[in-house]
Amino acid sequence: MQIENMVETDDIQRELTSNGRGLPILRGISFSVMSGEWVALTGPSGSGKSTLLGILAGIDRPTSGSVRVAGFEITNQTEGQLAHFRNEMIGIVFQSFNLISTMTALENVEAPMYIHPNRREARDQSMDMLRQVGLSDRLHHLPHQLSGGEQQRVAIARALVTRPQVLLADEPTGNLDSSTSKQVMQIIEDMHSRLKLTIIVVTHDASIAARADRCLHMMDGKLASPEPVQPPPLYFKKASA
Repeated sequence: MQIENMVETDDIQRELTSNGRGLPILRGISFSVMSGEWVALTGPSGSGKSTLLGILAGIDRPTSGSVRVAGFEITNQTEGQLAHFRNEMIGIVFQSFNLISTMTALENVEAPMYIHPNRREARDQSMDMLRQVGLSDRLHHLPHQLSGGEQQRVAIARALVTRPQVLLADEPTGNLDSSTSKQVMQIIEDMHSRLKLTIIVVTHDASIAARADRCLHMMDGKLASPEPVQPPPLYFKKASA
């Protein structure tokens, strides 16, 4: 059955405790993302974007409110259930790549496939994903032997090797130069089209936000508008292919 809304949040609140007092980080976030939609999450540093992304991934938990991904309520699940959920449903790309330094590119991509019953098939699937991001000649290189752009492409391959339905990316080009950033974002755009991924990307970069179908702008832990809005046409211009 086709799911219309792949991601749904309802009144997400996140509060930290500092010196015995509650410090609000997220203040009632409610929105939905349709299946196959690409949404950019924008806003100044400290507005709560990365915290929200962590909650969507099941890495962090909200103080209150609910999150549903593919109809699955994740906010009250055990750590084991959340680990299984992430492995099956979610791919995550970080700004800092988060590759394991002692493992080759192929081994890094293969890592999420540890529960796959057929090791040969898992290896073949990992090699194919590296081929899709243009790294078939870097399978046995360690992270320090790869450029920043190559490391991020390994991270993208790792995020997508389990064939997730949702890709979450937190400033995926934040550590890359502009030319390499364009290459990495083109790969993500190609994967979005090819795999029909639902994508939510946190970014400060207007050119990256311009690739999205829709932008959600955050300010002080809240959506800046009560309804999701399209990016301003004079500031965000849809990127050409």
